[in-house]
Amino acid sequence: MPVFLTHLRRWFAAAAIALVLVVGGVYFYAKLRVQNALKQVPEKMGVEIQQSATGFTISKSEQGRTWFKIEASKAVQFKQGGRAHLHDVTVTIYGRDSSRYDRISGADFDYDPQAGDVTAKGEVQIDLEANPGGTAKPDQAVPIDLRNPIHLKTSGLVFSQKTGDASTNERVEFSLPQASGSAVGVRYLAGSGELALESQVNILTGSEGVTLTAARAMIVKAKHHIWLDHPLLTMAARRCQSDQATMFLRPDNRLGRILATGNILIQTDADPIAKAQGDQLELLMGEKREGLRTAILSGTVTADMAGVQPMQASAGRVVLDFGGRNQVTKVHTEENVRLVQHQTSSGASRRSQDLELTASAVDFFLTSKSRLERAETFGAAQIATHPSGSGDAQETLVTAGKFEAHFDASGQFSTVHGAPDARIVSKNPGQPDRVSTSRTLDAAFRPGRGIESLVQQGSVVYNDGDRKAWSDLGRYTPADQTLTLAGSPRVSEGGMTTTAQTMRLDRATGTAFADGDVKTTYSDLMPQPNGALLASSSPIHVTAHSMTAHSSAATALYRGTVRLWQDANVVEAPAIDFDRDHRSLVAQGASAQPVSTVLVQTDSEGHSTPVAITCSRLTYADDERKVHFEGNVLAKEADITITASQMDAYLQARGQVPANRSPSAGKLDKIVATGDVVATQPQRRAEGEHLVYAAKEDKFVLTGGSPSIFDAEQGKITGVSLTFFRHDDRVLIEGNTSSPAVTQTRVAR
Repeated sequence: MPVFLTHLRRWFAAAAIALVLVVGGVYFYAKLRVQNALKQVPEKMGVEIQQSATGFTISKSEQGRTWFKIEASKAVQFKQGGRAHLHDVTVTIYGRDSSRYDRISGADFDYDPQAGDVTAKGEVQIDLEANPGGTAKPDQAVPIDLRNPIHLKTSGLVFSQKTGDASTNERVEFSLPQASGSAVGVRYLAGSGELALESQVNILTGSEGVTLTAARAMIVKAKHHIWLDHPLLTMAARRCQSDQATMFLRPDNRLGRILATGNILIQTDADPIAKAQGDQLELLMGEKREGLRTAILSGTVTADMAGVQPMQASAGRVVLDFGGRNQVTKVHTEENVRLVQHQTSSGASRRSQDLELTASAVDFFLTSKSRLERAETFGAAQIATHPSGSGDAQETLVTAGKFEAHFDASGQFSTVHGAPDARIVSKNPGQPDRVSTSRTLDAAFRPGRGIESLVQQGSVVYNDGDRKAWSDLGRYTPADQTLTLAGSPRVSEGGMTTTAQTMRLDRATGTAFADGDVKTTYSDLMPQPNGALLASSSPIHVTAHSMTAHSSAATALYRGTVRLWQDANVVEAPAIDFDRDHRSLVAQGASAQPVSTVLVQTDSEGHSTPVAITCSRLTYADDERKVHFEGNVLAKEADITITASQMDAYLQARGQVPANRSPSAGKLDKIVATGDVVATQPQRRAEGEHLVYAAKEDKFVLTGGSPSIFDAEQGKITGVSLTFFRHDDRVLIEGNTSSPAVTQTRVAR
């Protein structure tokens, strides 16, 4: 409908000019005083008649003013039937107040006294001219300033003395300063003061070939209105028609308003082809000018426009305001307003989209060049996008307390601002609705592709099934179905809550991305008595630079200085992949930053000491209670250091923790190290390929690759298996025939 307003403006401007001409031409034709002039001829024949050698004059006067005057160059009366013939006749009508100077002229007139008819023989010329100065000068002089009189021409005009009616079945032509017209058959009814143009009413204006036709017309002088039957306004490839139209005149006979009813149709055959329909059209003219002031189209108003992006619109009532030169400045639509624009997308894989605006009322504002500039909604309003012709496909519904839209040069949506209480609902068959709310909303449109982006600001809340998000700003791009959150964003899903500087949610895959100061908390955890490192019901916390969570919040990938902990159990690494449901993780180190964690061992006497372990890669699954280290493994305790290629740390089951005790760090049960194993204490060094450490006994068993122990006091010991203890000097040595135990002792000299 907004794009079609340019065509409507031209229609209403042309209609205003044409209808004013109809009023001036046809109505004042009724005001010719034909009734007064012709009716008085037979009644006053022989009264105030002045005969001279050059002709004669018949006139009628009232209160010292001449009402009309008939002048003829010659009068011939026939004996048979008493008929009279008047030659070269001029009838001048001044009116009772001398405010007119209207003239009727013809070559020949006949008068039949028996029938009471005065008939024009041949062509009759009629000129209408106002003479406001005549009211002050009763001398009936010719007006000093003659201003473009309205001229009419017809033939066969018959005036009935008995009824006061006048009529002709002949063609009548009229001309005005800005238009000319014609009709076939004229009938004037003296009793009711009505003048009827019987058929083929046709007016041609002097502006852009504008014509107005009607099947017939009726001028009702007493009620000051003109009625048209099936009027049709045509201008180039544009047409406006209705079943009936009534033109209402002001007391000064200027056009005040026009009311057209029944099957209103306004259409254009130019590119783009467009049409508008309604039940009633009312045009209100300006008080101080002849141009249009307001046009009201009502009663199930619809509009259609063809083209690359066809449009349909409907409303219960449409009000157009006009400025200078009959240009539309504003269009107000109300009562179930609906505007649909079909967006034809390029590319075989893209489907055409429908963009639909519905509202209680919408105001459209136009520029001085009649281009649609912006629009405002009132009451409940909604913008919807969905694939054309698909009732069960994805659609997006956008609502707000009020929308303000701006349009591009082609009349397509450019931007839309919505506030307050903005709301976006995305519907997908078989899936829960995705809903986001905010204080304000800004939508940007791309021609042919519908909504390009949606930006929400102020208390943004997003709900997508179990996933919820909060932020100060949210930006959604339908092309990639990505929602970007900024301004203290927070996302919660399945007991997982994450905050960051910015977050992105891929609605197509369900993947969530977080960047900058990422903090995640996993809550609502059930205790796992058979677990160890992550078995507590306490929250699990993770900090990192970035995070990627897939469709299920159970798994997440953290990157950049990652720290994961529960209670006193901590794992730090450049990257950690965490699986909440299985309480498992994979930590990956870098050359500058290895993976690190701390375990606790408890001896037979109940003393606990921490064990710090670093490596290149760490793998842990809580149901196995095993921490697997590989790549440059380094385990450090207060008085011993162990290095190896790989290491498995087996933890004790957490068990049930009394309510009055806080969960402690994962307790070490044993360590199994393999590959270039080296265990170092202040006074001795052990080497081998395989090492088993029992934490409760503080016992080390070293095997594989000719294990050896070097002691500063005892020397070097080798064997198939070496068992030693951390807090004493005992070493148990086992050998065999192929590899007997050997002790090399230093002797002081």
